[in-house]
Amino acid sequence: MASVGKIARRTFLIGSAAIAGGVAFGTYMVKRPIPNPLLDDLADGEAAITPFVKIAAEGVTLITPRADKGQGAYSIQAYLIAEELDIDPKDTIRTPGLPGPAYYNAAVMTEGSPLPAYDESATAETIRSVLRVIPKLFALQMTGGSSTVPDMYDKLRHAGAVARETLKEAAAIRTGFARAQLTTENGHVVTPDGDKIAYTDLAVEAAEIDPITDVELRDPKDWRYLGKPGLTRIDMEPKCTGAEKYGIDLNFDGMLFASICANPGIGGALESFDASAAESMPGVQSIIEVKAGNAGVAVIASNTWYAFQAVNAIECEWGAPAYPATSAEIFANLEAAVNKEDNFDHRQRDEGDVDAALAEGEVFEAQYRIPFLAHAPMEPMNAIVKVTDEKVEIWTGTQIPLFIKNRVAQNLGIEAENVFVYVQPMGGSFGHKLEMTHVEQAAEVAASVKGTPVKFTWSREEDMTHDYPRPASVMHARGKIKDGKVDTFDVSVSQSAMAPGWFGRLTGIGIPGPDATITTGSWDQPFAIPNYRVTGYRAPDMVPVSSWRSVGASGNGFYHDTFLDELIHKAGADPMEERLRLCLHEQSRKVLEEVAELSGWDGPSMGEDKGRGVAFCLSFGVPTAQVIEVTNTDRGIRIDKAFIVADVGRVLDPMNAEAQLTGGMIYALSHAINSELTYENYGPVQNNYHAYEGLRLYQTPQIEVRILENMSGIRGVGEPGVPPAAPALGNAIFAATGQRIREMPFNKHIDFI
Repeated sequence: MASVGKIARRTFLIGSAAIAGGVAFGTYMVKRPIPNPLLDDLADGEAAITPFVKIAAEGVTLITPRADKGQGAYSIQAYLIAEELDIDPKDTIRTPGLPGPAYYNAAVMTEGSPLPAYDESATAETIRSVLRVIPKLFALQMTGGSSTVPDMYDKLRHAGAVARETLKEAAAIRTGFARAQLTTENGHVVTPDGDKIAYTDLAVEAAEIDPITDVELRDPKDWRYLGKPGLTRIDMEPKCTGAEKYGIDLNFDGMLFASICANPGIGGALESFDASAAESMPGVQSIIEVKAGNAGVAVIASNTWYAFQAVNAIECEWGAPAYPATSAEIFANLEAAVNKEDNFDHRQRDEGDVDAALAEGEVFEAQYRIPFLAHAPMEPMNAIVKVTDEKVEIWTGTQIPLFIKNRVAQNLGIEAENVFVYVQPMGGSFGHKLEMTHVEQAAEVAASVKGTPVKFTWSREEDMTHDYPRPASVMHARGKIKDGKVDTFDVSVSQSAMAPGWFGRLTGIGIPGPDATITTGSWDQPFAIPNYRVTGYRAPDMVPVSSWRSVGASGNGFYHDTFLDELIHKAGADPMEERLRLCLHEQSRKVLEEVAELSGWDGPSMGEDKGRGVAFCLSFGVPTAQVIEVTNTDRGIRIDKAFIVADVGRVLDPMNAEAQLTGGMIYALSHAINSELTYENYGPVQNNYHAYEGLRLYQTPQIEVRILENMSGIRGVGEPGVPPAAPALGNAIFAATGQRIREMPFNKHIDFI
C-alpha cells in the first residue's frame, strides 16, 4: 500500500501523474511542461492534479474549466468526462478548478480563419490547425465564441477514458485479473466474478502506476447520457429552485462591502471630487480614489446598499475621454470612414468583377446602421477580493481568469503565482465578463484594508454606463439584378475595431493586421453570387467596444441577409427559392430546405396584413435558418410564430441545444426591436432596464426548433441563434407592410404589440 503524502508539482507532462492520497488524470497533448493550475501549499493527503479528473478517498472530482454563464458549460463538460469514466456526474464533485495555462482554449481562435467555415479543404484545415496552437502560446484560458464543446469534446472524453483504464489497471494488479477482463459500472471496477471495487478505493494504488494513455473512446451509440433526449443539465434543479449560488451571492464572515462611481467617459480622468456629504452617511467606513481600470471614487461600507448610496452622494469633476461626446458625432465618423481608401481594413471576399458589373445598368443602393448595444446581464459586475501580505484571493464570475490573475499581480506589484482566482457561476454575461475592469478596481480597494475580504459590486447604473458595448457600425450596399436573379452584391462595413482594443485591454499588446470581426457574418456566407464583394473599413477608435453575443455576426447577419432579401425582391424571386439557388454549401442548403418544410413555406405573403420572412447566417461553423411570421395590426406588429433550423454536427444535449437556439433568437429579437445605447456627454443615456427593455413574454412568439447533424465535427450552439433573427423579422415586416427597415432598433420606425 502506498503511503499517503504530499506531492506538489508545478508542471506536468502527458503520461505522468502527481498524487498524494489520490490520483489525477488528464490529457494534454503538448511537448513541453505546462504549469499546473493549483495552489503550491497543498496539505498532506491532497493531490497535485493534472487537469480534468481527480480520484481521492473523499470522492471523484471533475474539473470543468470552461466558465458557466448560464449556457450549461459546467454540465456538458462533466458529462463528457463521465461518459467515458463510467460514472454518474451527479455523484461527483465538480469544480472549475484554479486557472492555469493547462486550460488554454485551442478552438476559440478558429473563427478568425481567413477561409470560411464551409471550406473544408486541406488548406483550410491546416490554417485552423495553426490557429489552434496560438492560444497555447498566449495561455489563452477563456470561455467564448461558442467554443466550449468544440474545444473540450475530445480532451474531456480522453481524460475520462484514461482515468477509467488506469483504475482498471490498478484493480487488475490488486485482483490478479487481466485488465481486459474487467469492466466498469457507475463508479466501480467490476471483476469477472461480480465483485465491485469503488474508484475511490483504488486511488492510492492507481497513483503508483503510469496512466494508461493508449485508450479507445466509446462509440457514441453506446453512450448512456450524451445525445439522449432525457439528458438534464446538472444545474437545472438548483437554478429552478433558487438554490444556485452565483458570484454575487457569496458572503464571508467579517466581509466589508464596496462600490464605485467612475468616469462615465471610459478612459477619462478624475479631475477632482468632493466626498464630504458621503463621509457622514450611515455605514461608510472609508472613501478611496481608484486609479485602476476606469478612474473613480470608491466607498467601503458595512453593506452594499450603504456603499451605493454613498457613491451617489460624491460630486466629481471628470476629464474628457479620447472619443466623441455624442452618438451623432460617432455616426458621423463611421459614415466618414466607409468607402474611404485611408480606412480600408480588409477584403476577404472579392469574386467576379464587381466594378464592371456595377458600371452598366440600374444599380440598387441601400444604407444600414446598427447601434451600440449593452450586454446587460442580470448579474452586474462584482468580485470579492482579499489581499494579504502573502497572497491575493479573488472570487468572481469571469470568462478570462488567467488574464485577471496576471493583471491583478501586475497592478499590485506581486508575483502572479500568489494570486488565486476562484471562478464562480455567472448570472449571465453575453460577453460582458470577457472584461476585468471591475476586478482591477476591487483589488485596489481591497488592498487598502489588507486582511479583510471586500465584496465589490457595481450598481446597475454603473454596470450599464461602464459596459464595453457591441460596436455601432454602418453598411453601404450596392447590388444588381440580371435575368431575374441576384447578380451583384457589394457591401462595405465601417466600424471601430473590436478585437485589437479588447486584446490590448487584457494584455497591453496590440494586435497587428485587420480586424475580421468588422465583416464576420457577411464575407463568409455560403452563397455563389456571380459578382460578390465584402469590404471592411476601420473607423477611428471611439467608445471602447467588446464582444457581444455572436460578435461580428450579430450585426453583419442583419446587414447581409436584409440586403440579400432586398435584391431578391427586386428580382421578383421567392426569398426561399433564391437563397436555395444561390447556396453553394450542401449542409447549409439542407438547413434552408428543412426550415422551409418546418414552416410550411409557400412564399412570403400569407394574406392581407400578414407576412413571413426567412433569414440565414452561418456563424461559428453552424448554418442557421429562421422563419418568422407576423401580423400587421392597427396597434402595430405582432410576432406570431418562429421557426429555427440549425446544423451543429453532433447534438450532445438535445434539450439544452434547443434552449440555446431559442434563447438566442429571443435575445436577438429583444435588441432588434427595443434596444440601443445612445451617447451624450461621453456616456450612454440608457443606464437601467427601464430604458433598455427586453422582449416581453406576451410579445414572444411560439418557436419551433429542429436540429440537424449533417456537418462534420462538432459545433457550439450558444451564439448561432442570434444573427438570423433580426433580418428574419425585418423581412417578415416588409412582406406584411411593404416597409423596409434598415436600422435597429426597429421601434424607431414601426410599432410593436
